[in-house]
Amino acid sequence: MSKITFGQYYPANSPIHHLDPRVKLIAVFAHITIVLIVVNFIGYGIVALYVAAAILVSRVPIKLLVRGLRAIIFILMFSVVINLFLSPGENEIFRLGFIRLTTEGIFNSIRMGMRLVLLVVGSSLLTLTTSPIRLTDGLESLMAPLKKIKFPVHDITIMMTIALRFIPTLADEMEKIMKAQKARGADFDTGGLIKRAKSLLPILVPLFVSAFKRAEELATAMEARCYRGDVGRTKMTPLKMTPKDIISLGAIIIISTGTVLTRFL
Repeated sequence: MSKITFGQYYPANSPIHHLDPRVKLIAVFAHITIVLIVVNFIGYGIVALYVAAAILVSRVPIKLLVRGLRAIIFILMFSVVINLFLSPGENEIFRLGFIRLTTEGIFNSIRMGMRLVLLVVGSSLLTLTTSPIRLTDGLESLMAPLKKIKFPVHDITIMMTIALRFIPTLADEMEKIMKAQKARGADFDTGGLIKRAKSLLPILVPLFVSAFKRAEELATAMEARCYRGDVGRTKMTPLKMTPKDIISLGAIIIISTGTVLTRFL
């Protein structure tokens, strides 16, 4: 859990860090849509190229992103294996009972692995290059039209940002609890999958207690600072689109359109 990077902010002086958060949010939404729509390796190659370019420009250490992938390694392996041996197909390579290895299964497993990696890396870049305050402002600005139908935009965005911010905090808290219980003789590493899963149950109670305690402390701190939602609230640094943001947004639209078109080629 200590390897989770999603929700963390990595400060750096890069062009992507200085981009308007609304542009980065649109880029991530477009990225997720593209990864879910594209089904051929040409499209995935284009996505991998612009993600690699974004990583280089953002100056975020690659090892930090790789470390974030370790948190989903089990899900990644499970998805790849399921698609590899249980995908239907005509070009069968070998069969063992209900398990079949086909050419289509190999391609499906590779596509699923690439899809998961690109989704996690692309989404992690958003939080690693955007501070929680600017992320909240960007989300609220993009969802502002919903205020006309009495949708609680500010409340939803502040809840999403706080939840995102507390992912690494709760992961760190869980690691501390596990170390404390290991020091008292708890065993989390031996036995089968079911036994190891059961051994994690005693961690949930102190973790939930800690989470509720942190939530209460945060609410008290916000009330002490006279937080009353978006009523009469002003921003210290109002969001303003610059020529660089407009150029970046145009590039995102062009790349996204071109990548989606590869599906029909």
